[in-house]
Amino acid sequence: MESTLAKKSPGRLTIRSKIWIADEDGGVVFGAGRLRILRAVEEQGSIHLAAKTLNMSYRAVWGKIKATEDRLGRPLLTRKVGGTKGGGSELTPLGKALVERFRHLQTLTETAADTLFQDLFIDGL
Repeated sequence: MESTLAKKSPGRLTIRSKIWIADEDGGVVFGAGRLRILRAVEEQGSIHLAAKTLNMSYRAVWGKIKATEDRLGRPLLTRKVGGTKGGGSELTPLGKALVERFRHLQTLTETAADTLFQDLFIDGL
């Protein structure tokens, strides 16, 4: 006699993870959101245009940049005051390094998580 509860075969399983860097008080220093913000500033050349591109307010974008700068004690952006050519912002060497290294950290973390998940949950069950 067959059980009335049919065994369901799972669909393709995947792992999802999210990483960020926090200070000793748990405050966000850097993560995917700040990565998107710095990339947008780098591409657009200004906080104002980056905010528009990200559908965020200038205040929200500026607040996240400022919080990270305060927690690191160093600037992420060089700001140019407006004038005939207008103002703008560009990433400092620290800002560029954070973007590059965080992307690298994301890649390494995803690769390691994928490998562990495959070993423990796909091959191991």
